[in-house]
Amino acid sequence: MADPATYRPAPGAIPESPGVYRFRDPGGRVIYVGKAKSLRQRLNSYFADFAGLHPRTQTMLTSAASVDWTVVGTEVEALQLEYSWIKEFDPRFNVKYRDDKSYPYLAVTMGEEFPRVQVLRGAKRKGTRYFGPYSHAWAIRETVDLLLRVFPVRTCSAGVFRRAGQIGRPCLLGYIDKCSAPCVGRVTPEEHRALAEDFCDFMAGNTGRFIKRLERAMRDAAAVEEYEKAARLRDDIQALQRALEKQTVVLGDDTDCDVIALAEDALEAAVQVFYVRGGRIRGQRGWVVDKVEDSTPGDLVEHFLLQMYGEAAIPREILVAAPPPDADALTELLTEQRGARVELRVPQRGDKKSLMETVERNAKEALAQHKLRRASDLTTRSRALQEIADALGLDQAPLRVECYDVSHIQGTDVVASMVVFEDGLARKSEYRRFSIKKAEGDVASIHEVISRRFKRYLEERSATGELGAEPAPDTAASIGDAAEGEGADPRTGMPIDPDTGRPRKFAYPPNLVVVDGGPAQAAAAQRALDELGVDDVAVCGLAKRLEEVWLPGDDQPVILPRSSEGLYLLQRVRDEAHRFAIAYHRSKRSRAVKESALDEVPGLGPARRQALLRHFGSLKRLREAGVAEIREVPGIGPATAEAIVAALSGARDADREKAVSD
Repeated sequence: MADPATYRPAPGAIPESPGVYRFRDPGGRVIYVGKAKSLRQRLNSYFADFAGLHPRTQTMLTSAASVDWTVVGTEVEALQLEYSWIKEFDPRFNVKYRDDKSYPYLAVTMGEEFPRVQVLRGAKRKGTRYFGPYSHAWAIRETVDLLLRVFPVRTCSAGVFRRAGQIGRPCLLGYIDKCSAPCVGRVTPEEHRALAEDFCDFMAGNTGRFIKRLERAMRDAAAVEEYEKAARLRDDIQALQRALEKQTVVLGDDTDCDVIALAEDALEAAVQVFYVRGGRIRGQRGWVVDKVEDSTPGDLVEHFLLQMYGEAAIPREILVAAPPPDADALTELLTEQRGARVELRVPQRGDKKSLMETVERNAKEALAQHKLRRASDLTTRSRALQEIADALGLDQAPLRVECYDVSHIQGTDVVASMVVFEDGLARKSEYRRFSIKKAEGDVASIHEVISRRFKRYLEERSATGELGAEPAPDTAASIGDAAEGEGADPRTGMPIDPDTGRPRKFAYPPNLVVVDGGPAQAAAAQRALDELGVDDVAVCGLAKRLEEVWLPGDDQPVILPRSSEGLYLLQRVRDEAHRFAIAYHRSKRSRAVKESALDEVPGLGPARRQALLRHFGSLKRLREAGVAEIREVPGIGPATAEAIVAALSGARDADREKAVSD
């Protein structure tokens, strides 16, 4: 590992001009490329406060051995040079968007003498027109099957095409009029190419003229009493209309744009793009990326636009979820690449805003699916658990991990959650939630919830006679003997409830306790275990800001690599605990809001409470009402009305006293 101070440029040596810089490793290989409005300000930020940098940036700096730069005239030139260097050197520390799957395209091989319609994946080929990408290949095939009725373009492979020509007989599609059969000379190459061009025009959004042309031909055929021909043309029109229905109309007919949204967490981000042509969604595509440095949504959008439109066609309008930091320079660069004006903006209202929200939902779903695929892999989970064990110095992989989080709003309705992961997978039946009794801050709440959880564990073990009695290893008989005591599982020797036959709620101890927080929270959890005499459970805290892992009593955190499967698992456990705690806090707060002084009125049930609120419209207006007004509500007698007025006036006085004391 190199010390960044050994290759730090001399003071004043770095120019203040815009430019692009490169970090190189000891072998001279470029490992990171970046741009800056001011090279001096940007490069100095790397060397000023090493400890405050993002962990991945720290790794990059210690992997590098030198840094150089190139001065440019404008920010647009800096963007261009950054993109070309990233493409040339493929630096390992730069953001790299990768497809979350291989998307199919509808391709028309216009470079061949007899163009062919087919479904293709992977790299694009010269001389071929592409439409899409689509989320599923079957969606393309359904559309093509409808369009071949009107545009009978060849779809067969080169081998089938040659064989049909040799034997002088077309394939089945030729007999059912879904291929013009150029293989046997039914149409000339020019006529077949015209069909392929019409097919491409329809897919590109120029749909109106084809339907109008068929409608006119249908009317002409009907006028001369060629009813069979008119019926075929009618069916052709219906086929085109069904093909159009498969492409959702979302914007005006003249709208061509790409809609780009992202979803992210501390480690990864997912990007989704919807391609809108002629006001219709023609396809979609997704990418996932490992985050580099403290990247903002705008930074991720900028990196994505540079990589995506370096090779892809650029539409006249690009809708993004967040503005890139150098929006004007990026717009100028995209306009230059397209050769026409490009608008880059964030939709604020209307149909485009609604479409952006739809794309964002797709991005969130894509990120969740990516995490699920990653978590479901047994090899990956095993590696994650071993990485955690190695980083924390555990004797064995933590097969059962419990994570705790505290949730509240300004110290009110304080709750805590306990989530359980076994063998790297969530075990939701083991989740527990706690209402904190003494709201004295997050650290005290962590101490309380850990104490309560492990007191229950000790009580459950003591009740079954299992406390301090370990079954002999490797002998089935010893496990059976241990299970003969009150309420023990004969398979595991763990306590079970004699009434339900299920494991007791807190009978299973974890191998590792994770708390959401830094050194203070980790120390509080360890203190709770020490007070109870529990010495066989490891503890760590996961701080959210830099994803640092803190061990009780340590002055420095454990830094797991950003690409570490162990860190990824710890983050998933922590995020799940956070989600579960927030859900409980919201439900508790919601119940508190719904409770009112009306609940204390004797004989006033839910139906009459609802009738009162419907009659007066709000609790505020009900409080201002007198006995006579309340008696007007059906079912409310004089005694009940007086009780309601007394209860509401008492609640109002209590609120006033509380406000004065506060």
